[in-house]
Amino acid sequence: MKIIYNIALLLLFQFFSSCVRAVKLPHSSAVTDSVQVQKSDKAGVANIVFKSTDNGQTWQYISEGLPEPVTDKYGVSRNAFFADDNGLYITAGNGIYHSKSNSTAPFWTKEIFPDEHSSIAPGKVGMFAYNYWGEGIFQKANGTGVWSPVFTNFNEKRITSVFETAGVTIFIGSDRGLFKSTNRGKSWKQLYPGGLGKMVESNAVLLATSQAGILRSTDDGENWVLVIGEGGVGIDVERIEGGFAAITYSTASTTRRIRTSYYGGKTWQAIDAGLQAAGFIEPILPPVNANLPAQGFSDSTRHTVDTAGLKLPTYITFIVQVGENFFCGRSDGIYRSSDKGKTWQCMRCVKEGKMFKLYVSGNVIYAIQVESHC
Repeated sequence: MKIIYNIALLLLFQFFSSCVRAVKLPHSSAVTDSVQVQKSDKAGVANIVFKSTDNGQTWQYISEGLPEPVTDKYGVSRNAFFADDNGLYITAGNGIYHSKSNSTAPFWTKEIFPDEHSSIAPGKVGMFAYNYWGEGIFQKANGTGVWSPVFTNFNEKRITSVFETAGVTIFIGSDRGLFKSTNRGKSWKQLYPGGLGKMVESNAVLLATSQAGILRSTDDGENWVLVIGEGGVGIDVERIEGGFAAITYSTASTTRRIRTSYYGGKTWQAIDAGLQAAGFIEPILPPVNANLPAQGFSDSTRHTVDTAGLKLPTYITFIVQVGENFFCGRSDGIYRSSDKGKTWQCMRCVKEGKMFKLYVSGNVIYAIQVESHC
């Protein structure tokens, strides 16, 4: 009984802990890219990546050829993923690995980029690369093979995000606050004193995750108003058809909640009642002789419930929309709702453990299993 009690305390501590920032890593100068078909790299546990082209009915394992994921000493991944109309991008080692959404084979192209452990973010004229310690921000213009330093007069450290609006306003988030430039980085203005996380934009409305919940701005980031605040942090925010979706942590219910807004982020409605009611589902185990983890298992995630029945907390992370369907990642699988969140069905069920992060490229859904619950 004492052992179970100690495990429970540890799980509660992990549940309320926030992400730990990356440690300092070496910096390198701008380089040209070198593209190749990446069939293999080095031995080790690769990023676990799945792809679905049929609204989550089936999932293809496409991790073959990826190196070990880059993590800091705490095991927390950086901003190492994003998807756009061209497919999925993953950073690892000194490369960005790209898989096109229309690719029929699980191969990746690799290009060298400036910082071995950079985070990446999409931009209007090309991808950005940066790191937490502010050792330079680089951009590779679309159609070129050269990474060039940008925003060289931005001197803040501990960078957490880079975001560019449709009006080409640049926002850089750091632990000291949110900074804005309307002249391509020639000058910067500090706006919000606290650190903001993920930002999204739709019809001139900006939303951002924060330690207080979800913030909203309608004046190009000059002023921010808390629109979802339940005592906990904002986990995720995403554009959906006609509005936004968000995940926050509620201290009242001690759960992560999902809400949608079709009124520009001003008012919100919960869509997670069916998801919260979804109990623990036994996974479909892969075939005994399977060479690939068809159901996303590793030995470390098969036995996360002890014999006394103590379960890990169920975390909800990402929310995305594909057509008329919502998908969310939980620590026990990928769930789909075809009725705007009234009911949810587990499309890929696993025992509770690793987290699913979801990204969309057109009608293709990518699911990436990671250790972090942030």
